Amino acid sequence: MAKVAYFSYNVAIDPTRKDGMQPFVIPRRKTRQIDVGGVLIGGGAPVSIQSMTSTYTYDVAATVTQIRALAEAGCDIVRVAVPEKKDTDALPAILDQSPIPIVADVHFHFQRALEAVQAGVHKIRLNPGNIQDRKQVDHVIAACRERGIPIRVGVNEGSVVERKDKQLRAAQQAGLDTDRRSHLIRLMVEILEDYMRIFDDNDFHDVVISAKSIDAGMVIDAYRAISERFDLPLHLGVTHAGPPETGRIRSIAALGSLLAMGVGDTIRISYAADPIHEVNDGKELLCSLGMRHRVEPELIACPTCGRIEIDLIKLTADVKQKLIGIKTPIKVAIMGCVVNGPGEAEGADVAIFAGKGKGIIYVQGEQMCTVSEDDMLDALHREVVVLAQRVESGEVQLGQHDVTITPPDPLPRNDGSIPLPTINN
Repeated sequence: MAKVAYFSYNVAIDPTRKDGMQPFVIPRRKTRQIDVGGVLIGGGAPVSIQSMTSTYTYDVAATVTQIRALAEAGCDIVRVAVPEKKDTDALPAILDQSPIPIVADVHFHFQRALEAVQAGVHKIRLNPGNIQDRKQVDHVIAACRERGIPIRVGVNEGSVVERKDKQLRAAQQAGLDTDRRSHLIRLMVEILEDYMRIFDDNDFHDVVISAKSIDAGMVIDAYRAISERFDLPLHLGVTHAGPPETGRIRSIAALGSLLAMGVGDTIRISYAADPIHEVNDGKELLCSLGMRHRVEPELIACPTCGRIEIDLIKLTADVKQKLIGIKTPIKVAIMGCVVNGPGEAEGADVAIFAGKGKGIIYVQGEQMCTVSEDDMLDALHREVVVLAQRVESGEVQLGQHDVTITPPDPLPRNDGSIPLPTINN
């Protein structure tokens, strides 16, 4: 079995944050480090974001198009399915055109792994629940060692229970009926330990491990358990999480909790949807935890309430679309009233306080102009673009000073609502 290294921590602070803000410091679990086509995993390296193509891999054009879109969105590593030989035959052409490392996802036939290695992929994913023959695993390990290719060993809740040996399955099922959560976690750990003995016998340790479930609490417990038994880097994920509307809750609950504990070295948020959403949400998670610096605007908005006098939801959605393409981490705040808005927008680089028919725009704490409701979107976008240009030219910096916004002090209207004052443009 692989040598065990219990929790030991180092601190990962990203000194390159463009917004100048000091990130939330999370003590990271210390692990071995592997290299996936130039992307380092574990050993204090930044947490990387992974996704998986939803195309048929043998369709080279469609697969490459999706890989490039994922890379542009911020994906670091992408996985492709290779269930058939025509898929591995397509790998050389895909690898030649991919801007990020490729992982071959192998589930049932070890020969696909050997073909993928021969094609030059950057990592192999094996499922010990489906590929159990010792000689076959030895062949894959030998091929990966020769090419310097790491392997991820992933166990999923759906594949840990024995399917062929009826007697063993019955015994496992009896345990599941008694305490499903703890028994499943024990099975996951036991399977990983057994599989790791094969790697240890082959003196091969360029391995990443994972233990996924649909249940967020079980994912947290499973990864805590394996993190205490192995010093290998961990790939975090929630399996078959569902559509983004519900899947992101399951995923962020589990992955966010583990990352905040210092557990996890690479992540994939999985959805039954366009994988671009997986990358976008993965980036937001890491940025929110201070584990990745932003390279585009951050949009915040106040919750809706009875004081709002404009369609704040529509304005927020319109601003979000308008900010696409800007590559400067400006914090943009959209506030629907002058009561709590100024305090909630503290620290925002560009903010708008919208009232009935008009809004006030601030840039780094300075009142800039009052604009009509019809002009809010374009005026706000214009101020963001100008500030981004000033930041990129070095004229001003983000996060180098406190941004304090003094609330307007108008008299209430007859109906009790508070109007926005008019200031000079």
